[in-house]
Amino acid sequence: MLKVKESIGLLKINEGSVTSPAGFTADGVHTGLRYAKKDLGVLISEVPASCAAVYTQSHFQAAPLKITQESIGMDHKLQALIVNSAIANACTGEQGLKDAYEMRALCANSFGLKEEHVAVASTGVIGEYLKMDCIRNGVEDISPSKDGSPAFQEAILTTDTVTKKTCYEMMIDGKKVTIGGCAKGSGMIHPNMATMLAFVTTDAAIESSVLQQALSELTDVSFNQITVDGETSTNDMVLVMANGLASNEPLTSEHEDWDIFKQGLKLVCEDLAKSIARDGEGATKLIEVTVEGAATDEEARITAKKVVGSSLVKTAVYGADANWGRIIGAIGHSSAEVNPDKIGIFLGDQCLYHNGQPQNFSEDKAKEVLEKNTVNIYIDLRIGNGEGKAWGCDLTYDYVKINASYRT
Repeated sequence: MLKVKESIGLLKINEGSVTSPAGFTADGVHTGLRYAKKDLGVLISEVPASCAAVYTQSHFQAAPLKITQESIGMDHKLQALIVNSAIANACTGEQGLKDAYEMRALCANSFGLKEEHVAVASTGVIGEYLKMDCIRNGVEDISPSKDGSPAFQEAILTTDTVTKKTCYEMMIDGKKVTIGGCAKGSGMIHPNMATMLAFVTTDAAIESSVLQQALSELTDVSFNQITVDGETSTNDMVLVMANGLASNEPLTSEHEDWDIFKQGLKLVCEDLAKSIARDGEGATKLIEVTVEGAATDEEARITAKKVVGSSLVKTAVYGADANWGRIIGAIGHSSAEVNPDKIGIFLGDQCLYHNGQPQNFSEDKAKEVLEKNTVNIYIDLRIGNGEGKAWGCDLTYDYVKINASYRT
């Protein structure tokens, strides 16, 4: 059986959210961009915060991402985020840029902030212009508060069926530090850093350059390891704000508590990534693939994501069919080094394939594993010490129904 690692020194706050860290408030309102649900949100820090972000690698980056990158590039500080759902403001040319700039200005003017301290995000249908009258009116109605995270979390959703949040506390320099986060994403999920957005807040003191390095590294083992349908969006963004109100000594890789902070940030990213995969359009199950024994960690991650992204694996999981040949098929065309005579494949605690030979296993017990809400697949390549994980979901009839009528 593969190793199971535990995290220590971190407390998960089940009722925590993106406003749990000191100095953060939020709100969300309905403006008319969507038929009935909230569609405009604002997240604000009491003081300018260090920041870090990663973005979609699509050639078609949406206007809000360009504005956010411009804001962060000015003095590497942010104090607010304004985000809308329903309309992505992607592939909208000069008018799209103008509208994103106006969103930034509206937020800054409404809350007395510098424009360059405001980030902008959008999610929804590509190729439609924003209804700016709705957004102008909506900004006037927004009233951020410590209790406003549920409204904010709802305002960023599109085809999601649930809101997605997480929160952890830890001690840094003897002071309580909190990291909270929320996300949206259900379809068009195959990040290269789906319509995936994730926003993380912390009251830790840390410089933007250090935070950026940590986020870039952790994105590769969390958000970039999920896939729902193999599609990458124009609007993917992960944004982190750290306002320093916990009053710890500024964190760096040399700080004695660096590892616990980084682990806390990793858990927040993993929780949000898994919640996106679990809520894949039409999904009924989360699939977690763990790979060990690869030549490198990167090759382990490549293999895990190849398996979890396989349509045949996904449909087999949906049908609770322990057809391990689907897993072999996916591994077989990955770019990782593979020795067919060494590999081991496990479904739950049952070995299905070992050293090039099929193994006797109980179909009934395998079916029980496949009928759980979370299906665990373990792969041991037995080549090196590389390890990695990936998350996805099953592929159901409802996925086709949802996407066949996405605009209607």
